[in-house]
Amino acid sequence: MQYCANPQTNLQQLLDNVEVGATILLERGIYRQKLEINKPVTIVGKGDETQIVWDDYAKKIGDDGLELVTFRTYTVAVCADNVTLKDIAIVNDKGDSPTFGQEVALTVYGDNFVAENCTLVSEQDTLFCGPLPDDLIERYDGFLKNKLRQKKPCKQIFSNCTLKGTVDFIFGCGDTLFENCNIVYRNDSRKSGFVVAPAHAQEQAIGFVFHNCDFACENDVGNESIYLARPWRDYGKATFVNCRYGKHITPLGFDKWNDTNRDKTARFAEYGNTQTGRVAWSKIATKQEVETLLGYFGRQLDE
Repeated sequence: MQYCANPQTNLQQLLDNVEVGATILLERGIYRQKLEINKPVTIVGKGDETQIVWDDYAKKIGDDGLELVTFRTYTVAVCADNVTLKDIAIVNDKGDSPTFGQEVALTVYGDNFVAENCTLVSEQDTLFCGPLPDDLIERYDGFLKNKLRQKKPCKQIFSNCTLKGTVDFIFGCGDTLFENCNIVYRNDSRKSGFVVAPAHAQEQAIGFVFHNCDFACENDVGNESIYLARPWRDYGKATFVNCRYGKHITPLGFDKWNDTNRDKTARFAEYGNTQTGRVAWSKIATKQEVETLLGYFGRQLDE
C-alpha cells in the first residue's frame, strides 16, 4: 500500500497508522518534525529537496526536567526492523555543538535497515548505529525508552549516501556497511576531530565497514587535523576498504581515545589505498578478511 505526504502532513501520526510494509512517498519540502519509526516501512523522498528537520541537543532540558543527553536528540529514530529510507535528507540543524552538545540526526536500532541516496547532516554525533554499548543499556534503564535500549543484532546498509558532521559523527555498535558514500567533515571552531567512533563488543566480528567511500572536508578544515576513527569503547571495530582520503585526514589515521588503553583492543584496519605513517596498532586487512566482511552484507570486493 502506498501513501503520499507533504510538509503539512503529521508524519508521526501517519507512520503510526499505516500497515506493516507500507510505502510512504514524501513530496519536496521541509518536514519540521521529530519522528520514531516503529514498524517496517519504506519512506521515499525527492532527494535533498525532501528534508526532515529537528533541532534537539544534549544539553536541552526535556519534559522530565533532565537533559536530553545524546540519545534523545535524534531527528529520526528507527526502532523497527526492515525499514528502508530512500532519497531523503535528515537534518539536526541546532548547530554550535561545542556550546549545545551532541545533536543526532538519525538513530538506527533496527536490523536489516537500508538507506539509499540519503543525506544526513548535523555536527557532533550525526549518525548513531545501534545498539548501545552494554554499559549504557544498563545506565539508561528507566531514562531511555525501552525501544532505545534494545540489545539485538543490527545489520545496516548505507548506500550512495552523504554524511556530514564534526566530532564522532558516525558512532555506535551496529554491524554497518557504508558503500560508495561521501563522508564530509564540516568546519567548526575546534579545527580538529574524529570521524568514526565504534563501540563494538569483543564478540562482534563485523563492525563498521567503509567500502569505496570518499572522506572529504569543507575547504577551511585544517590539513592533517582529522582522525579517521577512535574507539568509543574497547574492541571498537572499523575497516576501510578502497577508500579515498582528503587532505584533512592525518597520516596517523587513528587515535586511541584520550588517556585510555584502547589502542590495545581497538580493531582498525584498511585494505587498498593504504597510507604510510599509520599508528602501529592499526593493521592491513587481508583479501580474505575483506571478502568475509562484505559477504556478510551480500556484497563482493571490487578489485
